[in-house]
Amino acid sequence: MVNDVKINEKYLKFDNDSRYFVVTGGRGSGKSYSVNMLLVLLTYEVGHTILFTRYTMASAHISIIPEFIEKLEVLGVHEHFHVTKDEITNLQTGSKIIFKGLKTSSGDQTANLKSLQGVTTWVLDEAEELVSEDVFDKIDLSIRAKGIDNRVILILNPTTKEHFIYSRFFESRGVEAGSNTTKKDTTYIHTTYLDNKANLSDSYLAQVEGIKERRPEKYKHQILGGWLNKAEGVIFSNWTLGAFKQVSPSVFGQDYGFSNDPTTLVETSIDRSKKIIYLKQHLYHQALTTSQIASLNERHAQGSVIVGDGAEPRLINELNALGNNVVTAIKGADSIVYGISLLQDYDLVIDEDSLDLVKELNNYSWLERKSKTPTDNYNHLIDAVRYAVSYQLSNPNRGKYSII
Repeated sequence: MVNDVKINEKYLKFDNDSRYFVVTGGRGSGKSYSVNMLLVLLTYEVGHTILFTRYTMASAHISIIPEFIEKLEVLGVHEHFHVTKDEITNLQTGSKIIFKGLKTSSGDQTANLKSLQGVTTWVLDEAEELVSEDVFDKIDLSIRAKGIDNRVILILNPTTKEHFIYSRFFESRGVEAGSNTTKKDTTYIHTTYLDNKANLSDSYLAQVEGIKERRPEKYKHQILGGWLNKAEGVIFSNWTLGAFKQVSPSVFGQDYGFSNDPTTLVETSIDRSKKIIYLKQHLYHQALTTSQIASLNERHAQGSVIVGDGAEPRLINELNALGNNVVTAIKGADSIVYGISLLQDYDLVIDEDSLDLVKELNNYSWLERKSKTPTDNYNHLIDAVRYAVSYQLSNPNRGKYSII
């Protein structure tokens, strides 16, 4: 017998035939609690295999299994389930929830996840952390069990509007952020702390009211779950869109990737007297061979100096053997901080067609401000810019810059 549990009526929309459910909200909204409770109840239907993922997940029995055990206890059904370190199986129906991380320290696990058979529901918790739409598509296409409802559930705290979830599920479909509606194959559920006040302490509510008064933008984003035009705490705000001008000989920067990360190429031209750096993106592609990179470099750089990532010395040698003019980027313990400080000291003018560079500038932010550590994301073009600019502006004061 399942105990009666009250769930916000907004979540009753899960009882429809939508394929996608996009669940958004701010802190204290109760979205994860409500969805996880519904997942437990879903296992009482025969034939379900629910794949519950996060982009990064430590040992499931430490990070997420206890949250589900709590739901079993609240419902009074713990004896109905067999719980292991990474699965919860309903003994009455055979339906189960499998817990996996999309990425571990050993790398991407997408291929392994795709091999799971008979998945009927895929849940992506903390979905804002997954920035690769290709990875999303690969798993999405594997959710195709016959004779039963298939669901893809995204649970997230909204991030910036540059994220593919916003462009794919909101902007391209004309759906207003924060909506509670169903459009075509997608149901949208948005809750805030105001929907969950009965379960929140007075001290938490007082804290929220303080944020509302002192930090209205933070209240709108973190508490009400609003989407940002750009990430909070972005590193570069000293940029505008404008025409690329070659006021000095162009120097190109290049970062290398293959399966997960792109290979990039950015053109830089520095006006030292006016303290302006003009930037133009030329390349942002995955899965390029060495010969393809060399050919594209020749087309865009036409023999100009390319400053390449020094972590790939063999690749740089091969590119030069194919006729490119690639030199190794300056690297060291302080090279990232040094490069950021140089770029912050100039006005950056970004070519209007450099869409991926604009996306990175809107999202490249501090992971740890105190330790001067930026996020290792949204940086493939920005790293290339650093290589090129540091190569041109290196000076004896390296290491003596402050970060603003």
